[in-house]
Amino acid sequence: MTKTGRIKVALVGAGGWGYQHARVFAARDDVDLCAVAGRTEKRTKDRAEQFGMRYYLDIQRMLEAEKPDLVSLSLPNMGHYEPTLAVIRAGYPLLVEKPLAFDMNEAETLLREADARDLFFAINFNHRYAKPVQMAKDAIAKGRLGQLVFATWRFGGEGGWGGHPHANLIETQCHGFDMLEYLCGPIASLGAQMTDITGKGFSTMALSLKFANGAVGSLLGSYDSSYAYPGAHRVEVNGTEGRAVIDDTVKRYVFHQVGEETGEIWEAGYFNDHQREFHRSFDDHLDHLLDCFMRGEEPPIHASAGYRALALARAAIESYETGRRVDVGDERLGSSS
Repeated sequence: MTKTGRIKVALVGAGGWGYQHARVFAARDDVDLCAVAGRTEKRTKDRAEQFGMRYYLDIQRMLEAEKPDLVSLSLPNMGHYEPTLAVIRAGYPLLVEKPLAFDMNEAETLLREADARDLFFAINFNHRYAKPVQMAKDAIAKGRLGQLVFATWRFGGEGGWGGHPHANLIETQCHGFDMLEYLCGPIASLGAQMTDITGKGFSTMALSLKFANGAVGSLLGSYDSSYAYPGAHRVEVNGTEGRAVIDDTVKRYVFHQVGEETGEIWEAGYFNDHQREFHRSFDDHLDHLLDCFMRGEEPPIHASAGYRALALARAAIESYETGRRVDVGDERLGSSS
């Protein structure tokens, strides 16, 4: 903590989503955003000047010079492991972007090394903090849907090769695995179909799911669609007493009781820009995260949730390659909320 009682935060990553990390921390009165480390001098220097912080081209040098209270990392999806491990081994609490890793052994190493140092280790599954998702979670918790019977997730947009044949499944549909388990409980087994017809790896997939509570589900994900299409993202959770629908993550929440043609609808009002904007779900996650950090508690979304999403993705790959349904345990390394 600084002498003023503010949390000293250093960033790793000066790219597009790294801007969002800089934005959310810089906007807070209780944070001293001190520095950013990046790979290229011009981009990193420009980001530092934009937010009034110092810049470095070496993570270790930044940590030694700044000694932050918290490190926040936003890097290219395939480049997470080594920088994250370096921050952990230096002994700093951290927030990382999804995916935690592409390799299970690397994900296990990150969690074990952080656990050995008793580090605060959070991951940014910010979709959970969208208003429609929070409303669906509340309705399920209050029993308004009754016994859950099925759930569907569909998320499709543009995407490239990404350097990995299962990039879409691991780096984007991790949000789907996380949200479906957040709303419906653990997935017990799954089966997978995938296609590589567009030459961008297995860029579209359809998964069938069985939840531990007996409900079934589906996940359809694609890099062969467009985020410009209305309804690029849709979640439906159906129970014996009602149904909840989430449209485009932040756009709309709809609830119907069973047998009722009239339902309840939430959409952000005219002046409610905050909850209309997807990026602001990160602001809401950070509010909760820093409150937990200040209290010395576990993060609201522990990095082990990233390990879980990767385990489910790997099970989907195994199912596709073997042509069989794969049972999935509820193993989670480290702690999880």
